[in-house]
Amino acid sequence: MTMLNIFLLSSTSLIFIGLYGVLTRKNIVKILLSLNIIETGINLLLVAFGYVENGEVPILTSSESLKNIVNMVDPVPQALVLTSIVIGLGTTAFALGLTIRYYKTHGTLSIDASDEEEVMLNE
Repeated sequence: MTMLNIFLLSSTSLIFIGLYGVLTRKNIVKILLSLNIIETGINLLLVAFGYVENGEVPILTSSESLKNIVNMVDPVPQALVLTSIVIGLGTTAFALGLTIRYYKTHGTLSIDASDEEEVMLNE
């Protein structure tokens, strides 16, 4: 099994584990944790797309390094992953702030609580 296959298998496993958590959990914090697991799987998938077996660092320092340009690792997916990590941190912090607000208004972190209130309001 090559390293690329390990990356692809790991990333798809993380994505499906996170998706299972999002679809089956009722606690908002657990749902946010599952979304972060999906994000980690997608980041690993992006790194796998840029992976080159026995690749070299993409720094051109001499004419010799220009000859090995085919074996260089693509730096764009790595830059996208760094950006994704920063954006993920910001959105997670915002979602946790919304979670705190939800807890203060509903008294619970269960997403079923909003359904119960709608039933009570309709009666």
